[in-house]
Amino acid sequence: MGRLVIVAFKPKPGKDAELAAVVGKHWGILKREGLVTDRPPYAMQAKDGTILEVFEWLSPEAIEKAHHNPAVLALWAEFEAACDYVPLAGLSESHNLFAEFQPLPI
Repeated sequence: MGRLVIVAFKPKPGKDAELAAVVGKHWGILKREGLVTDRPPYAMQAKDGTILEVFEWLSPEAIEKAHHNPAVLALWAEFEAACDYVPLAGLSESHNLFAEFQPLPI
């Protein structure tokens, strides 16, 4: 059974474009490696510039496999250079009953 996740990436200073590029290729690499379902991902941006991504892992085992996959580890290194992972609760939008975000193409 798939596992839907929501992750928030806060760009490091001056790394907005770099982060957007990494998010843009994230799901494609996970898909090529057989780690996500066919469900299309969504990307959106908070008022403070944080990018959120919603996607579906294939299974809990796929999540574990990702932690040992060279292509995924290389991609995660790009994320680490461009952003900090932040909890959803830290976004001002998360305090609204209907959290609204700007859609982003991916």
